[in-house]
Amino acid sequence: MVDTDSGWDGRGGRGSYGSRDTGVTRGVRGARAADAIPGRRVAAPDRRVAIPDRRFAAPGRRVAAVSLVALAALATGCEPGTATGAPEASPPARPTQAAAASPTRTAPVTEDAKPRTAPPPSPSASTAAPAPAPDPTTARPDPEPSTAPPPRVLMRTGSESDRVRELQARLRQIGHFGRNPTGYYGSVTADAVRSFQAKRSLPVTGSTDEVTWQRLLAMTRVPKAAELRPPTERPLAAPDERCLKGRVLCISKNSRTLAWMIDGKVVSAMDVRFGSEYTPTREGVFEVFWKSRDHVSTLYDTPMPYALFFSGGQAVHYSADFAANGYGGASHGCVNVRDKKKIAALFGQVRTGDKVVVYW
Repeated sequence: MVDTDSGWDGRGGRGSYGSRDTGVTRGVRGARAADAIPGRRVAAPDRRVAIPDRRFAAPGRRVAAVSLVALAALATGCEPGTATGAPEASPPARPTQAAAASPTRTAPVTEDAKPRTAPPPSPSASTAAPAPAPDPTTARPDPEPSTAPPPRVLMRTGSESDRVRELQARLRQIGHFGRNPTGYYGSVTADAVRSFQAKRSLPVTGSTDEVTWQRLLAMTRVPKAAELRPPTERPLAAPDERCLKGRVLCISKNSRTLAWMIDGKVVSAMDVRFGSEYTPTREGVFEVFWKSRDHVSTLYDTPMPYALFFSGGQAVHYSADFAANGYGGASHGCVNVRDKKKIAALFGQVRTGDKVVVYW
């Protein structure tokens, strides 16, 4: 234990204030030395330490405030702000408000930043000039109904002429008529005309008007004589041996043809059709016993022009129905011819008594 009365400073020797000092001197120096005694020396440092505590108290609080702000900033993602004291750093809401303003967060939604209901236009669309809106004042009025008369009809069902034959030949050139021309405008020809009109976006009537005719002429060439009047639509059959002598109407049911022959030579040929199974055409060797140019059937009340009778009421004659409908129908037993000019020429050449041979 340190002796406070001896002047020892506790460092292993006497202090500067030894026993040689006088009383006065000791009193004065003792007073000074009293400050240097260990007990008092400790008190002074304590006071010096206390002063620094007061001096650094505020910085200590600043550090604490800054630490709070930093922790709040790290929690919200914001950069730390500058704080001057603890009260300013105490509310935790301010770092959150700073976080809302941070560029790393989504900015507050404004009217311009609201989601669009449609995607923005592409660069090409934004640079393209907008299409001008139609001016309602310059809108075109509805077209008035046409007052032009319809085109004149040149041929229709029932017509019969060389022009009809040419029509059929031209339609056959482009695949609308599948038969040889007959010169008669029947249902087959009307169907062929309808097919042509529909394919060319013309009014589909089945009749040949000026517009249809001119369109057909522009698409086809002038038919040759063999196209206009072929001998038959079907090839001739080999003639029966009974047909090789004399003047004979050689009629084959197999090939459905009639060959007008003189001494084994074919003078003319034409397509024919026969009676149905209920009214069959008779077979055998006959002769023409009656010629009637403008005959009308008393049994069926139908025309039988250029009739050449060879067996009872059966005759070779022109048939408008055969010309119109082809082999879709049948006769009542007669031999029908559909080429009117050919049967007319035949009628003028055949004489009563000429032979008729009907065979398979």
